[in-house]
Amino acid sequence: RVLFRSTRAALKLADYVVTEAGFGADLGAEKFIDFKCLKAGLAPRAAVLVMTVRALKYHGGVKREALGQEDVAALERGLVNLERHYRNITEHYGLPCVVCINHFTADTDAEIALIVRKVESLGGRAVVARHWAQGGAGAEALAQAVVETVTANRDRQIGRAHV
Repeated sequence: RVLFRSTRAALKLADYVVTEAGFGADLGAEKFIDFKCLKAGLAPRAAVLVMTVRALKYHGGVKREALGQEDVAALERGLVNLERHYRNITEHYGLPCVVCINHFTADTDAEIALIVRKVESLGGRAVVARHWAQGGAGAEALAQAVVETVTANRDRQIGRAHV
């Protein structure tokens, strides 16, 4: 009940409330949407899928000690993971989704461009966030993308596609 009260209080105080729901759309988003939102009567207007180039390369078969080196081929193989999470959010839950690329210094322009192209091919939008290095300024583009996504979908009925 305390979680519900804090979210409701935040909704009264701000135009946008962001809830960190955990790692992975298969676990974090599922618990948040299927349990918390259902129990509290909340209806999210969008989701942000946070990922890293490093994680996608790891899913593409790169060993941990080599994650700091450019490997577009491994990244391409790992994109299946991103696609699955993106489709879970957009198709299973029926939510618009912004993909946040949580930037590391070893990420290359080619790797970032590949992710952006992939997300765009899915009909989405990917934004690089550098908040770890630049503070709030490094997340402004992400915040703007979320606001634009929510605004663009304000009148759309959002909810689980299979219900």
